[in-house]
Amino acid sequence: MAICVEAAVKGGTYIWGAPTFDQVRISFKEAQRAAGNVADFNLSRMTVQFPSAGEIVFRSLDNPDNARGYTADGVVIDESGVVKSEAWYEVLRPMLIDTNGWAWLIGTPKGRNWFWTEFQKAHDHDDYAAWQVPTLGVAMQDGQLVRRPHPLENPEVPFTEIEQLQRTLSERVFEQEILAQFVELSGGVFRRVTDAATATLQDKAQDGHEYICGVDWGKLADFSVFTVIDTTTNEVVYVDRFNQIDYAVQLQRLRAVNDRFQPYSIIVERNSIGEPLIEQLYRLGLPVQPFQTTNATKTQAIDSLALSFERGEIRIPNDAVLIAELQAYEMERLPSGLMRYSAPAGMHDDTVMSLALAWQGRGESGNLLLFGG
Repeated sequence: MAICVEAAVKGGTYIWGAPTFDQVRISFKEAQRAAGNVADFNLSRMTVQFPSAGEIVFRSLDNPDNARGYTADGVVIDESGVVKSEAWYEVLRPMLIDTNGWAWLIGTPKGRNWFWTEFQKAHDHDDYAAWQVPTLGVAMQDGQLVRRPHPLENPEVPFTEIEQLQRTLSERVFEQEILAQFVELSGGVFRRVTDAATATLQDKAQDGHEYICGVDWGKLADFSVFTVIDTTTNEVVYVDRFNQIDYAVQLQRLRAVNDRFQPYSIIVERNSIGEPLIEQLYRLGLPVQPFQTTNATKTQAIDSLALSFERGEIRIPNDAVLIAELQAYEMERLPSGLMRYSAPAGMHDDTVMSLALAWQGRGESGNLLLFGG
């Protein structure tokens, strides 16, 4: 922002873009702090005019056409990793041709998209430069997070905060959000699946152990899956997968699972057909905890499960269907920047979701973790 304001003070037109209007408005307020009383700020037009006739134009890039119609001496794209590629290649980059203007592309890496492509160009073009700055300089050494100070890190962030994030974020998310690394976030979600496939299936509860069950209801050609986790050992000890069975029979099968393992909670998806089934399970006296599946709650559940595989915290049976679904499970970044998790076309993810629900709901000594519902 300081560079942009200092340039506009001397004259010329500069475009500041961000993915959404709210993010643009934050930048507008930053410009007010940077320029003080030496410029005219027009909030309705989202422009800043300087006495030199210099101008900064703020535009949201959710629709790249919002920024069309200018010739620019400089361009800034904030949060470039979640801006559409056409905003740069088709709208903003051509503005600089007549002026031989400059551009700053800044933001958190969000996969290997166009932002990554432009970052890579810095290695091959003399008129490019690139910086990659972690929130705080850290590295993994012998399984422990250690400090390795970076000259451009944020000195206000305590190391203890980064340690906490490293314990709670998946490896990929930590590398991206904290270490500013371009991580390929498309394709497989779960790592080290086969390493975890050492659990033994059981047909009933063991004395002194506690259990939780995740339920994913089948729809049409999908499968219904009941997954039981022994929360004392973090092992999957029971999986029941079936389809084309009447829901009344499914409820009785789940009741039988409850009788055999006495789970302290049964996490059941509430969406669609789940609501009437949950009502019947309540009447049967089962310890049901509804789970409302949204993009946010699903992301939380899948990320938590992925982290458990990365850290070797979970054990699963050597079940061909379960392993195949875990290894095939994919993530895709949406234009909004959010992630979408799903099975590849033509495959199922029922065992994955049942397992994710059980893992998300597990707690210490029967205390259920809280999540959206």
